[in-house]
Amino acid sequence: MTTASRPIVFGEVLCDRFPDGSTVLGGAPFNVAWNLQALGLEPLLVTRVGRDEAGERIADAMRSWGMDLSGLQRDPRRPTGIVEVDLADGEPRYSIAQGSAYDFIAADDLPAPASGDILCHGSLALRTPVPRPALERLQGLATGGTLVDVNLRAPWWDRGAVLDLLRRARWARLNAGELAALVPAEIDLGRRAARLLAAADLDCVIVTMGADGAVAHGRDGWVHRPALPSGGRSADTVGAGDAFTAVVLLGLVRGWDWPLILERAHQLASAVAGLRGATTADRAFYTAFRRTWEMS
Repeated sequence: MTTASRPIVFGEVLCDRFPDGSTVLGGAPFNVAWNLQALGLEPLLVTRVGRDEAGERIADAMRSWGMDLSGLQRDPRRPTGIVEVDLADGEPRYSIAQGSAYDFIAADDLPAPASGDILCHGSLALRTPVPRPALERLQGLATGGTLVDVNLRAPWWDRGAVLDLLRRARWARLNAGELAALVPAEIDLGRRAARLLAAADLDCVIVTMGADGAVAHGRDGWVHRPALPSGGRSADTVGAGDAFTAVVLLGLVRGWDWPLILERAHQLASAVAGLRGATTADRAFYTAFRRTWEMS
């Protein structure tokens, strides 16, 4: 366990477009940073948007939420990312546009100093080599370690490249399907997690399993699977994993132990699964969590 001050969140921000024509702000790193801000931290989100209406909407939303815009790069030539979201049997499927602004996050445009004790990033924004120098610079500033929030979106990932990202990290969060894709030689989830831990030399692998909860596997052989929280009926599951990741980061910053991190991550993820979309601008939604967690 570690304690840290300010997390850096690196990666995509975009607009999720749903079948009914509604559009909400999204992108896993954006969702993580949004939740962290609501939970009392001040994350630095490093991303890139176009000089277009969607980019302005994202900047306005971040500003109104009190987020730091110094890591929000503006691209004069490429558009803000768009994702078409289709819900099939309650699970989201994504169609992701190419050539979006977040594919070109630039090291030269990083804020100075862009520092923090923990770095969180996914894999989608690294589908091209352009953003890698920016990520590498931020990795040098993340003295507390890196959490990779694996986000496999076909066809925008390569197994070898993702494993290389994990070898540079300390922790990983991924869902059961992503774990199976990265460790296809094993058929048991526990063995898959153990193999990934060893192959990437990680401290902890956290596997989320939707309605079946989550399980964490640690370097020293420990395994923890918290009880499922009671919850209401889900509207959709978009953003639940991002909420889970946000609480993992919060717990690492606050110095919570892993059982407490997982229990609280479940609580927020379950609540977010009841929302339409990945986040909410209703500050009251987060108030009960903050009050309970800050008192204990």
